[in-house]
Amino acid sequence: MDLSRRRFLQAAALTAAAAGATAACGGSGSSGSKDSKNLALWYWSGGLSDKVVADAKAHFSDISLKTSVVGGDFKTKLLTGLRAAQSAPDITGVKGEDIASFLPNADRFVDLRTVGADKLVPQYLAWKLKQATTKDGKLIGLPIDIGPCATFYREDLFAKAGLPTDPARVSAELATWDDYFKAGVELRKAVPKTYLINNIGSVFSMMIGQGTQRFIDEDNKFIGDQDHIRTAWTTAVKPYTLGIDAKINDNTWNAAISNGSLGTEIGAAWHALDISNAAPGTKGDWRVASLPGGPSNLGGSFLAIPATSGNPEEAFKIISWILSPENQARGFTDAALFPTAPAAYKLPALTGGDAFFGGQKTIEIFGPAAEKIPTAYEAPADAAVSASFFSELTSIEAKGKDPEQAWKDAVGQAKQIAERQGVK
Repeated sequence: MDLSRRRFLQAAALTAAAAGATAACGGSGSSGSKDSKNLALWYWSGGLSDKVVADAKAHFSDISLKTSVVGGDFKTKLLTGLRAAQSAPDITGVKGEDIASFLPNADRFVDLRTVGADKLVPQYLAWKLKQATTKDGKLIGLPIDIGPCATFYREDLFAKAGLPTDPARVSAELATWDDYFKAGVELRKAVPKTYLINNIGSVFSMMIGQGTQRFIDEDNKFIGDQDHIRTAWTTAVKPYTLGIDAKINDNTWNAAISNGSLGTEIGAAWHALDISNAAPGTKGDWRVASLPGGPSNLGGSFLAIPATSGNPEEAFKIISWILSPENQARGFTDAALFPTAPAAYKLPALTGGDAFFGGQKTIEIFGPAAEKIPTAYEAPADAAVSASFFSELTSIEAKGKDPEQAWKDAVGQAKQIAERQGVK
């Protein structure tokens, strides 16, 4: 696995700004008719466990389930399909960064509560379900996966710096962002070529995910200039001013992970696979601790049923089977998809030790974090509006731009984008 998921999520806000970040479904689509015994499922590479999907075909033998792994811009292709009933899938993945933009057009999807989801809702994390729920209570997707975040750190480099090395101690002693940055200063003193973080945008992203407000409130008002965003910005800039920021915003990340230039990484559970694939020679050197400042989430997608589906009841049976706790555990093993059903956290696929992380049972970090991630309203235009903040943080690193001027420019650009998106 390459870094496509990690980089895609980092770049999603920038892409959304350029594209307008609107679902733009438009119209009601052609009515058409479909064969209720022939269903089509669309997802992207790595979006589901291919093994579970293959087994779903066998399990639902009375249905012909045609599956397509769609490459390229999945959202654009899905939107095209939704405009014409005959070309729309009966079941589709929806990426987590896109779900908010589909909520204003929820009528293009089946309300899963009408086909039996109410009985299954208690199985899944409430904060994740809310992301796929409209203001009037319609549920348009069941969650495939999530990205509870943590601190991945090099135990051997921490030992050289005289820092704590046990995950429990690291979690306790580096519990705040300032504690974490202080450790980064000590780390660089002891190992001069090692930096704490890859870029300051990652800190900003984590902090936004730790809050209960983002860039737009539920009244569709821009709040990206308020204290919660300003605090995240100020905190994110600190590693840059302290000289513990590697300023990596390009293709040099793999090398930095392999050669020890990065002593820690803050990221989602699925990022473990990125690290292990990028630096197999560091097996056993890494550990996982809690994220400074509290739980946060990055990524995580959904399965939905377009309103034009030929057999929504059967489509929901297929979705609920694929996303059962047992099959979510298999998805974790096969594709590093962290489960959205907490019952899966007790299954062997997640409770065993991870050899890459020195035999650590990483579920002891990720499981509690997943269940405590705060609920925050994400507006359809949130990704577009947030883009300027990430762009300006990159300008600080790449061009040495004054952080205060970068903040002013980020807010100004965000307000302009918000206005174009119809945000107050």
